[in-house]
Amino acid sequence: MGRYTLRRLLQMIPVFIGSTFLIFFMVYALGDPVAALFGDKAPDPATAARIRKDLYLDEPLWRQYAHYMGQIFSGHFGTAFNGQPVTELMASAFPVTLRLTLVAVAFEMALGITLGVLSGLRRGRGLDTSVLLLTLVVVSVPTFVSGTVLQYLFGVTWGWARPSVSPEAPLNELLLPGVVLGLVSLAYTTRLTRTSIVENARADYVRTAVAKGLPRHRIVTRHLLRNSLIPVVTFIGTDIGALMGGAIVTERIFNIHGVGYQLYQGILRQNSPTVVGFVTILVIVFLLANLLVDLLYAVLDPRIRYA
Repeated sequence: MGRYTLRRLLQMIPVFIGSTFLIFFMVYALGDPVAALFGDKAPDPATAARIRKDLYLDEPLWRQYAHYMGQIFSGHFGTAFNGQPVTELMASAFPVTLRLTLVAVAFEMALGITLGVLSGLRRGRGLDTSVLLLTLVVVSVPTFVSGTVLQYLFGVTWGWARPSVSPEAPLNELLLPGVVLGLVSLAYTTRLTRTSIVENARADYVRTAVAKGLPRHRIVTRHLLRNSLIPVVTFIGTDIGALMGGAIVTERIFNIHGVGYQLYQGILRQNSPTVVGFVTILVIVFLLANLLVDLLYAVLDPRIRYA
C-alpha cells in the first residue's frame, strides 16, 4: 500500500504541472491583466511597462509560469488587484465552501445510497419507478431554478431557513444551500447505486450467500452493498472537487462568500492572480480526492490488493 501511494503521488506531479500550466496559459496568454487592472482607462506606456515588470509579465510565458510555481512552493499565490494577498482570500473562502461541500456530500451519500439500495432491491416495483422518475426530474432541473425555488419556499414563504447566508456562514445556515448544491449529485448517486445493486444481486457470490442461509440483512450489507459501492465511491470522490469548483451558482443565490463567489468576482473583473490561485488549489483537491478513492477500493473489496 505504501509503495502504491508513493507511486500515485509521483504520478500526480505531471498531472498537476500540466493542469496548472493549461490554466495559467488560458488566463495570462489569452488576456491582458494590465488592461484589466485599469478597466476602461488606458494607462500610459511607462506605467504599463513598470507594472508588467513588477508582475513579471515582460518575460516569456514559460518563465512566467516557472516564476509562479516557485511562488506557490514558497506559499505565495500572488496579490489580487485590490492589493490583498490571494492567500488571505483563500483563508476566508475555502473554509466556507468546504463546509458547504461537506453538507452536500453528506446529503448526497446518506439519501442517495439509501434510495439507490431500496430501489435496486425492489427493481420493477412502484418504489423503483418512483425513484427513477424523481431522479430524472432532479437531473433535468437546472441548479439556479431549484435553488431559487427552494430559497423562496423555505426561506421566504415558510421561514424555515435564512434566504441569505450571513458572512460567517455557520453550518446551520448552510444546510439549505448544501441540499441545493448536492441535488443533482444525489440523483446521479441514487441511479448509480441502484444500477450497481441490480447488477451485483445476480452475481454468484450473492446466490452462494443465499444458499448458505445467511440472513438477508447480512447478505445486503456485508456482501452486496460493499461490492456495489465501488463505482459509487468513485463518483463521489471525483464529485468533491466538482462541487467545490461548481458552487458558483449556489453561492450566488444564497450570497455565500466562498470559492465560487471569489472565482466569479475574479472572472468578472479579470483578476488573473485570484482565478489562477483558486483553480490551482481546486486541482490539488481533485487529485487528492482521486487518491483517496483509489485507497478506499481495498477497504470495500478485500480482493483488491496494491503491489
